[in-house]
Amino acid sequence: MARRRKGKKRARQPRPVMDRAVYLVARAVSSAVSIFDPDDSAEFASLLARGLAAVDKKHLNRAKDNLRLAFPDWDEQRTDRVARQTFEHLVQLAFEAMQAPHVVTPSTWQQRMDTQGLGPGLKVLSSGRPSILVTGHLGNWEVMGFALGLLGFPLAAVARPLDNPYVNNWVVDVRQRRGLEVVNKGGAVERMQQIIEQGGSVAFIADQNAGDRGLFVPFFGRLASHYKSIGMLAMQNRCPVLCGYAWRLGRRFHFDLGVQDIIEPEEWESQPDPLLYITARYSRAIEAMIRPHPEQYFWMHRRWKSRPRHEKQGKPFPARMREQLLTLPWLDEAEVDRLAADSESLSEATRQGS
Repeated sequence: MARRRKGKKRARQPRPVMDRAVYLVARAVSSAVSIFDPDDSAEFASLLARGLAAVDKKHLNRAKDNLRLAFPDWDEQRTDRVARQTFEHLVQLAFEAMQAPHVVTPSTWQQRMDTQGLGPGLKVLSSGRPSILVTGHLGNWEVMGFALGLLGFPLAAVARPLDNPYVNNWVVDVRQRRGLEVVNKGGAVERMQQIIEQGGSVAFIADQNAGDRGLFVPFFGRLASHYKSIGMLAMQNRCPVLCGYAWRLGRRFHFDLGVQDIIEPEEWESQPDPLLYITARYSRAIEAMIRPHPEQYFWMHRRWKSRPRHEKQGKPFPARMREQLLTLPWLDEAEVDRLAADSESLSEATRQGS
């Protein structure tokens, strides 16, 4: 019998009847949720989240493990509390996705969003230059796209198609009616390049694990794999990279939108390794955006899953990697030493396990 190659996902078999049924249920739930006053749905979301956290121990424990890594000084009580708050945030996020088409409109959006922090980013976008917007799974990333579209700055964003084609078409339609072009992850680089050449701006959720071939740069004190495509697009087209956020204020449908950092071409062009510089700097910006509101981050995903080759082989921290990290202006020797020590501990675990 032929064996399935390790790491290859088996293609999902079409299930038209089941998919259609799930879609109809999703539309019914969306209609029901849209009836709620968006400012009063937090209590219901909290109730659902407590039940979800009680059932889904796997993701609750993963969130706790990631929080321990990111915030080693926290006590267990705080770690547990924030991990559970993350579940509440995700349920609230789902509610907001269903309520947004009815709540965020050209006549009401200013009542729901504080956009003062967007000033520097809007200045860049108004210059007419194609730009790359980077964010993470933090706050309500969908709101950022809605807001910029309403302000007259439509974006194209990469998204992996949902397994259910009916739900996927519905979600894509809602996004596109809000001025956000959804680009299928397969072949996204080519389409994004085309949009930039036409003078448009593109957006990426840039905190996903990029696999063994990604570029490893620091994220919360540990090397994490990042996609190279963002930096390469910026370099190829001399685009500024804007790192932005949309935080929920309290428990209401109200958001604080802003830009954490803007990386201009003149800044990376003088660096010895521009790709490393761009990638490490936007990763640093995402970390800085998460720290004030860690309860609004997706700690359940396996951000540090992929590891550098030397760790998987149980080898010492490469001198070349140390030299590269030291070229980053915001890292000093002590910080690089801590990164190296963490990496060495993972290499040692590999050696002991072999």
